Amino acid sequence: MKPLLELLSASSTAVIAVAGVVHFFCFALLWLWYRHSRSKISSALDDFTRGIRHRSVLDRASHPLDQIDAFLADVADVLETPERREEQVTLWQRIAILDEKRRYFSSLRFETCYNVCRSMIEAYPLLGILGTILAIGLVVLEGSGATAGKIVERFGQAIWSTCAGLVVAVILMLLNSLVEPSFVRLNELRSQTAAAVARVKRRLALTGRES
Repeated sequence: MKPLLELLSASSTAVIAVAGVVHFFCFALLWLWYRHSRSKISSALDDFTRGIRHRSVLDRASHPLDQIDAFLADVADVLETPERREEQVTLWQRIAILDEKRRYFSSLRFETCYNVCRSMIEAYPLLGILGTILAIGLVVLEGSGATAGKIVERFGQAIWSTCAGLVVAVILMLLNSLVEPSFVRLNELRSQTAAAVARVKRRLALTGRES
């Protein structure tokens, strides 16, 4: 039992550091996933609104999420303007044909992975404390047989373990604060896109029956 505890105590700092690096790359993969999802939503809305006159196409310097917002505003504007009946029909036809792929869906896995990555940040300080407890526990187990050098080594492991846990947690919290607004906004736009498409289908299909 004691050799296992010694191994865990000695490797706790390294384990925390390696886990932090892996966690960082998980955030990088989530960012790539976010960019891919954002591109799919933007592409779908671009296809939907291509038949609309005076549609909003922002310049390249603007944020892609702003372009998605603009496309959704175009759809709402067409629906709320009775004089644009021809464009309403065009919009409904394009959505009826192109919406089979539903490229703006498939959000559950992304949200789940992001929630796991975000929640696991809180584990690093706890891992650091666990490494500290293991190091102090080994000193207690050795009792009077522990030399001064051994005690100093154990407490050194305890301090570095706690420090590693706190440093990794702070870095990942900073990283999360940078990406979270974009991730949350993407999920909101995904829901708004689904609602806009459903609204177009419902309203224009009903109008088509009445006419």
